[in-house]
Amino acid sequence: MRILTIAVISLFLLASCEQGGSKVSYKVDPNDHEVRVKEVLQASAYTYLLVKENGDEYWIAVSRMDNAAEGNVFHYNKSMEMKNFTSKDLSRTFDKVLFIDNLSSAPIPAASETAVVTQQPHQNIKPVLEKKEVKVEQREGTISIAELYNNSAKYENQMVKVVGEVTKFNTGIMKKNWAHIQDGTVSGSNFDLTVTTLEVVNLGDVVIFEGKISLKKDFGAGYYYEVILEDAKATNASMH
Repeated sequence: MRILTIAVISLFLLASCEQGGSKVSYKVDPNDHEVRVKEVLQASAYTYLLVKENGDEYWIAVSRMDNAAEGNVFHYNKSMEMKNFTSKDLSRTFDKVLFIDNLSSAPIPAASETAVVTQQPHQNIKPVLEKKEVKVEQREGTISIAELYNNSAKYENQMVKVVGEVTKFNTGIMKKNWAHIQDGTVSGSNFDLTVTTLEVVNLGDVVIFEGKISLKKDFGAGYYYEVILEDAKATNASMH
């Protein structure tokens, strides 16, 4: 009887650390969605996933993930719904697609837990970025992404211009639009720069962004950046 009681208590304690089957050591965001992948479609810039959540199946889209596979379990807590969305790459129109920027293999932490979780690299919920084969010529007054990372302390809180090809773009997150750019230069493992802006740009555009550099920026909910260009103005580089 004593052994049975201990077993029941152990099961209870184990369950208290689980969220939808995923064991975690932190409080989970109440808006966390746990989904299982049923189908994967790869496009040039995005990966489209048919997922199942509590019996419902629907499509989501994320920045391209080459390692996504059927059976994967992911989490998210924010999405932007697009109805009757047409993917030119796939020559397909989806009745509805949820575009997601913070897809994670672990449950999304509650806001009060974010500071703790973002200090743990294995809990990083930002998507893995893919290095593109790009080579962007510098324009007058711009600095390269490699230069920015190599001397980030020099540029902290400074207004700078950076030119690069837009490899990822999401709108309406925390009342801002978010772009990722690459110029072909590399500093260690860094080849991509995140930019926040109120302007709209297109994937594949070569754009000059001018804004303020911030270091170790934590927006909460897992949005943590060692280097980020904020509140940037965008100019099409072909005009220069």
